[in-house]
Amino acid sequence: MLKLIKYSVCILILTVLTYKSFGQYRIRVPVTRRQPPYRERVVVQAPAKRLELIKENYISRRLNLTFDQARQFWPVYRQYVQDQTAIRIAKQQELNRSSGSDPNAPSRILDLETELVNVRKQYLEQFMRILPPEKVNELYKAEREFTDEMVRQLSERSIRAGN
Repeated sequence: MLKLIKYSVCILILTVLTYKSFGQYRIRVPVTRRQPPYRERVVVQAPAKRLELIKENYISRRLNLTFDQARQFWPVYRQYVQDQTAIRIAKQQELNRSSGSDPNAPSRILDLETELVNVRKQYLEQFMRILPPEKVNELYKAEREFTDEMVRQLSERSIRAGN
């Protein structure tokens, strides 16, 4: 019986000593009151901006530019995209605005298309100063492939949506 009491006391002492070491401490963290999630402002980028970032990332991976090339290339490329977009918007506005009875409308649309080609020629020269010809060719191929893939995905979404 004495042996049983000794074992019980030993187990009790071990239990008391190990209770703190194996127990889980509750860490009290101060709670800060926040507005409910539906009141928080969520910053969402415009779809066009997100698409441009995705396109730049795709082109960047395809061209594999050095640091100096990238530093010179991206500002010129962004201006190139802005100039093209401005001309395309003007062309679309001209198409929407022109009526069937306006005899000068086709001429103005053709002038805008010519201006678009001139912008491409102008920026081709700038790209050739920054990048080797192989990378310039790869740039145009990457732009075309990105556009084709984007159109393909949009048409698939349209088909899935039943439009």
